[in-house]
Amino acid sequence: MSKIALLTDSCCDLSKETIEELGIKLLPFTLTVGGESFRETIDKSTQEFYELLEKTDEIPKHSQISPVTFEEAYKELFEQGYTDIISVSINSQGSGTYNNSIIGKNDFFENVPEAKDKVRIFNLDSKCYTLFYGYPIMEAAKKIRRGADAEEIVAYLEDWFNVCGIYAVPYNLKYAKKSGRISAAKAFAGELLGLKPVILFADGTTTIVDKIRGEKNIVPKLAEIVEKNMTPQTPYLMIHGKDNTLAKEVEKELYKKTGRKAEMYGSIGAVVTANIGPELVAVLVRRKNK
Repeated sequence: MSKIALLTDSCCDLSKETIEELGIKLLPFTLTVGGESFRETIDKSTQEFYELLEKTDEIPKHSQISPVTFEEAYKELFEQGYTDIISVSINSQGSGTYNNSIIGKNDFFENVPEAKDKVRIFNLDSKCYTLFYGYPIMEAAKKIRRGADAEEIVAYLEDWFNVCGIYAVPYNLKYAKKSGRISAAKAFAGELLGLKPVILFADGTTTIVDKIRGEKNIVPKLAEIVEKNMTPQTPYLMIHGKDNTLAKEVEKELYKKTGRKAEMYGSIGAVVTANIGPELVAVLVRRKNK
């Protein structure tokens, strides 16, 4: 009888409660800021990380999850009797973690040859960040409990990763500039003119698809862009930083346009915050024509 494990990293931004309730196996990223290193979600909560950011001008650094860590995780799951391990990683274009998950798999089978005919390991590149893969992993865990097999779960996840996108507006460009997500020149021009970029995270890439002039226009313009690009009558998720006020306002606008409320709210974790900052509003959707 098959026994399926879902393995992912802490950039999925699922809550501890959800991870524990659904039995998802989590590997944390390690971040360093102000001379202090900590494991995301384990040593510090997201709120504690936001508070830490307010006390320093340093941009946090995060390291890849190593092949050895993956190898150890696979071995532990194999010893627990799992026959299928579905490993989902942060966007491979932004981190070497996905490649390390494959190296770890190869090392595991080399060092534990008797596992080759007893366990299958599926390595998936989420092509994105945060709840873009956290939400479908959560739904996949529920599908497993309802009896779905490994092939069904992999197909469901790959479909999600291929068709979805996050439309995000950071309303403080300090972190995006320092991390290189937005060039210093563009960030300076944006700050000078009061322009906020609308960033699309999809297909492994980061693209500025529009600009919004002034904070008062963020809500109506973001809702307009999202409604135009989302597949009708499909769920959407609201993502926010340390404050969810704008997220609630965007949801109200989207409700007027679509008649649907957000499927879920979530806050960005430490890894994403380190690159784009804690002042952000974003919407996750299934895109049209994908």
